[in-house]
Amino acid sequence: MGLSGVQRITKFVKYLPDYGWNPIVLTTNKAPYYAFDDTLLEELLSKNIKIYRTDEDVTNLIKKGEKPKIKYPNKFIKNFQSKIIQTFVQPDSRIFWKKYAINKAAQIFEENKIDLIFATAPPFTNFLIASELSDKYDVPFVVDYRDLWVDNPYYFYPTIFHKNYAIHLETNVLKKCSKAIVISRDMKNALISRYRFLKYTDISIIPHGFDQEDFDKSIPEHKNENKLIISHSGIFSADLTPKYFIKAINLLFNEKPQLAQKIELRFYGIMQRQYQKLIKKSKYASSFVLYDYLEHRQLVNHLVSSDVLWLMFPRPIVTPSRFYEYLGARKPMLVCSYEGEITKIAEATGAAIITKPNDVKAIALAIFEFYNKWKSNNLPKPNEAIIERYERKYLTQILSKELAYSLKST
Repeated sequence: MGLSGVQRITKFVKYLPDYGWNPIVLTTNKAPYYAFDDTLLEELLSKNIKIYRTDEDVTNLIKKGEKPKIKYPNKFIKNFQSKIIQTFVQPDSRIFWKKYAINKAAQIFEENKIDLIFATAPPFTNFLIASELSDKYDVPFVVDYRDLWVDNPYYFYPTIFHKNYAIHLETNVLKKCSKAIVISRDMKNALISRYRFLKYTDISIIPHGFDQEDFDKSIPEHKNENKLIISHSGIFSADLTPKYFIKAINLLFNEKPQLAQKIELRFYGIMQRQYQKLIKKSKYASSFVLYDYLEHRQLVNHLVSSDVLWLMFPRPIVTPSRFYEYLGARKPMLVCSYEGEITKIAEATGAAIITKPNDVKAIALAIFEFYNKWKSNNLPKPNEAIIERYERKYLTQILSKELAYSLKST
């Protein structure tokens, strides 16, 4: 599968062999999804990583070699689907995959000596699978939170009974696991606040990151040197939206029409139709360039060819992985969010402008400031010492130590 959610675990698996670990992957077979990225899989196959795939019933409907790509739903449909699923299924729709995973795991344990189980989520069904396998084979397990579970601001609990059941499931997992890993201090604090039995040392922080090798191999795309290129990568899901950014561009270009020929706005990824309509309605629609989903290798080429990178996220506790790819590109950033860990990191680079996500005027002023710096060949360069902290290989080294501690503590 493609999109940013798969990169954290893929890169961990890629680099764990460099630190004395032999990762064996248990995952699904082909399934319908919005995007696919063979380049990420190729990285693991080139290192001879063992990958075991389950045989779900869905594979019977998919021809050999076919990639069943489906259309990304609009926000209303996606929100409705999520509420239906969360009303009738706990912890998520992947619970139906659990029995296939448990069965395939029996083969893995029969053919390999397994010292530790590492589960990343969402989907949080993965944590339940890890817990059950831990009991069955007497092997410790570590859980990796890419998002919060019970306290996820985007999760829907139709009744108190639904939420209490989710708390029950998460409590059992956290009491049994050897270590919990989260991507931010805010997430760690949220877990410790809810589950008072957790000690501070029970949870470690390993943030998202970027793979320096991706950027070392990048080939910059040809760009018009007479235009400031501002780029965004990723999907606008949940309450992420480009509408304030688009309004800011309209405001800036209305006040300074000459800039419409000097600034180009690029969006990489699946753009929902409602946002495409917003752009088409703008009299400056020609200044926007929309790209469909790109494989990660191609996306990196475009990021390093940009002048400024933009992202917005209205909930600071939700950490967008694309931010760390932006760090790897070593470009100045326009970050539209409320104060939180990401804004602090961005400020520490010395090459970012921070605005509130819905402050149209401030966003317009920030773009104009970047334009003036670009015009005078004075765009800021981010602090390399800050960037190096988020390199994937370095983060995997930290993970390898946490896994080793988890073995010793059992």
